[in-house]
Amino acid sequence: MDPNFKFLDTCDLDTQRLIAALGAADDSRETEMGCSDGDKQQGKRVIETAGCGGPTRKEPPKRETAAGRATAGRVVPIAIPNHQQTIQTMETREPEVIRDKEAMRRWSRSMRSQGKTIGLVPTMGFLHDGHLSLVRQSLTLSDVTVVSIYVNPGQFSPTEDLSTYPSDFSGDLAKLTAVSSSGSVIVVFNPKNLYDYDGVRNEKTNSGGGGGGGKVVSCVEEGGLGHETWVRVERLEKGLCGKSRPVFFRGVATIVTKLFNIVEPDVAMFGKKDYQQWRLIKRMVRDLDFGIEIVGSDIAREKDGLAMSSRNVHLSAEDRQRALSISRSLAMAKAYAEQGKIGCKELKDMIISEIVGAAGRIDYVEIVDQETLEGVEEIKSGVVICVAAWFGTVRLIDNIEINVTV
Repeated sequence: MDPNFKFLDTCDLDTQRLIAALGAADDSRETEMGCSDGDKQQGKRVIETAGCGGPTRKEPPKRETAAGRATAGRVVPIAIPNHQQTIQTMETREPEVIRDKEAMRRWSRSMRSQGKTIGLVPTMGFLHDGHLSLVRQSLTLSDVTVVSIYVNPGQFSPTEDLSTYPSDFSGDLAKLTAVSSSGSVIVVFNPKNLYDYDGVRNEKTNSGGGGGGGKVVSCVEEGGLGHETWVRVERLEKGLCGKSRPVFFRGVATIVTKLFNIVEPDVAMFGKKDYQQWRLIKRMVRDLDFGIEIVGSDIAREKDGLAMSSRNVHLSAEDRQRALSISRSLAMAKAYAEQGKIGCKELKDMIISEIVGAAGRIDYVEIVDQETLEGVEEIKSGVVICVAAWFGTVRLIDNIEINVTV
């Protein structure tokens, strides 16, 4: 190995990303997207690296591959010549926040007019490393990324935990600032209310709205905000979480449709922890001919195996430890299936026993086809085991894919 090179495998994460960014920009100049001459006159910062030539445009987003998922978010040690390259600290930049939907649409169309591709990461805020991994992946697939932060009342019934959903907007901006420290462009779309149309409200609550003959309403209808158009994926919304949360998926499909129409992305990122949601959105995009690539990202887990979730903050220390029974039992079931134990009843009974033995309360344990989400009796092709369980007052979901062919 050339003695003038050294591996920076002991550097902190931000330094390694900075080095990677500088290395990728060798002999080229990259300018932050969306900065006009007027922006420069107003003092908005333009980041450039030494070199010549104009900004380069990324290729249109490509479909996710297994290899791409395996390397997404991984920091690879790199070598630099000691005598040739000097690392300069790059100033971090807090993402621009857009709150008006028309302003968001104008921004997106401005980016598109410049030939840039747009990625969207829909979230409800209180970001964790799972969300941030989606942002990082979006940055590799598109030129600019929009992170929506919006707690959607349309997917909560009046008896659910909308008012207690955790929030830390300033903390979310700080985390996104760290992710964008390499000069990547991230914009936050944080609307106040996507169901309030110029302040016009109904005089009385709309108790129907597609929620099952008036028997179930969402928080939107409970407040009488005048919204009455819903998007439903009729078969995939049934079963699993749809059994105990009957308004959830029509609320999800509707808000995602609204975000697609406002942001107009080329690619949108969804985590597979919400497996039914991911499949439902893919089906909706197919059926309604949205020109958007939907990328599903593998579940992000804590070091002890617990699936990352914004709701984990509500777990007591004791319940958090007990909740590990979910991921542990799922891993056991996958191992058994790969050893030839393909009877679904036995596998489900084992998972239930593990979770109940840890003082959890079962909402559901199902083994379903990965595409149709229909239940199976034996594992003969690709399936996913989906679990929802309560620990204390917190409802957790998790799943594991099994790709066994018989």
